[in-house]
Amino acid sequence: MAQTIEQKKGHPKGLYFLFFTEMWERFSYYGMRAIFILFMTKVLLMKDGDASQIYGSYTGLVYLTPLLGGYLCDKFLGNRRSIIIGGLLMALGQFLMFISASIGADGGVTIMWAGLTAIIIGNGFFKPNISTMVGQLYPAGDRRIDSAFTIFYMGINLGAFFSPLVCGSMDFKWGFLMACVGMIISLICFIIFQKKYLISEEGKDLGLPVKPLDLKNILVIIGSIAIIFFMLNFKQIFKNDVDIISYFIYGAMVAMPLIILSDKSLSPIERKRIIVVFILAFFVIFFWGAFEQAGASLTLFADRQTDRLIGSWEMPASYFQSVNPLAVIILAPLFSLIWGFLYLRKLEPSSPKKMALGLALVALGYIVIAIAVKGLGLGDKVSMWWLVALYVIHSMGELCLSPIGLSMVSKLAPLRLSSLMMGTWFLANAAANKFAGTLSALIPPTIDPASTEPIVYPSFVGVPITNLFEFFMLFIIMTSVAASILFILSAWLQKMINEKHVEAHVEELR
Repeated sequence: MAQTIEQKKGHPKGLYFLFFTEMWERFSYYGMRAIFILFMTKVLLMKDGDASQIYGSYTGLVYLTPLLGGYLCDKFLGNRRSIIIGGLLMALGQFLMFISASIGADGGVTIMWAGLTAIIIGNGFFKPNISTMVGQLYPAGDRRIDSAFTIFYMGINLGAFFSPLVCGSMDFKWGFLMACVGMIISLICFIIFQKKYLISEEGKDLGLPVKPLDLKNILVIIGSIAIIFFMLNFKQIFKNDVDIISYFIYGAMVAMPLIILSDKSLSPIERKRIIVVFILAFFVIFFWGAFEQAGASLTLFADRQTDRLIGSWEMPASYFQSVNPLAVIILAPLFSLIWGFLYLRKLEPSSPKKMALGLALVALGYIVIAIAVKGLGLGDKVSMWWLVALYVIHSMGELCLSPIGLSMVSKLAPLRLSSLMMGTWFLANAAANKFAGTLSALIPPTIDPASTEPIVYPSFVGVPITNLFEFFMLFIIMTSVAASILFILSAWLQKMINEKHVEAHVEELR
């Protein structure tokens, strides 16, 4: 009996296996992301606005394809096989990025589209399924799930910390190759140890195939690859400025809730909980839309208008993207202790309130950087510590929102729809990342005093953005309003969840 209690106080070994697998996959993804926009502007010689839109389309589609991967996993493949297929495709995609960087502007763009397509589809198979498996390691209602996702999130950030330092310290082509190596390590680890560690506490094998994949769905996979490659190439093929990826992503964001909620097998309680997930997913768009400037406008800002000199050494701009994961690694155990401390005293805020706090912290981060750039003159640069402060504050906001969101979906989604609901949660990230690319394109141009060309400033809803202070104010207003509304709605959302939360049931622990 004592052994069973001790086991349930700790975590199953499968959690740490998934931690290691995800850590290397995230090394691959974030290593590539750290240098992607700089690669497009410096090697492929794209304009800032075009590169930002491509960045948003790529990261948006990365979070859209988990819908396809979640569906095929639930109906046919199972988690294990889906993760292996995804890993193989992502490794191929990173290798194609290496080839693209080796070729350069003359011919490298088409290879880049192929590489992005492989990574996007591969991520759709990998990402929702490995996150879902974390929840499957625990019995229903087990309170360890919150801390398990926090630990799992530390694995994500450990990989994200090292990758910009490694991939950003070398030529672009070798950076992409190192991202490929990271994905291969993740894949080999998963294939070798999956049978040993992917078992429940009752000894049941997890993530096994449901039934053989039929021809129809094989054609769906092939068709999806062709569609994504076509969408990425649309502007280049037709010389047209219509952004069909925006219509595709935002359309899916509207359609999926309607499709899932039309399922007649849902009970009233299940339906209410799914509605809560969708409402919170809407607010998540504003969080990630501001947060994901890290790989877009903030990287351009770090490269051009941040003083990166340490003695005689100039730190690569991509290194700033290691600040966020390092802060998360350091602060995640502290946040876990804080939530536990508040829980025992019946003061722990509900999941919606934690997420509202996350949005407020993102706004605070942009207030800091707005102070730094106010009155910034032509050619002036700000101290790197302002940018570091922004990333640390944003990391605190991330810890209030992201692991809480993953845990919430795992707890609220009906088991038969678990992977699809996780994929739908990532759909909000898809819309947010596409939105982030659109917002990044609004960064005012860096003015060349020697240029005689007229300056064209971007505008938002008809208002021109002429300096960095105005640009960052856009994010302050957006996230502050979203945080306020979510905080007001939080009590109603908690009631909809219909769980025995400490705020509503103070007698529960007596």
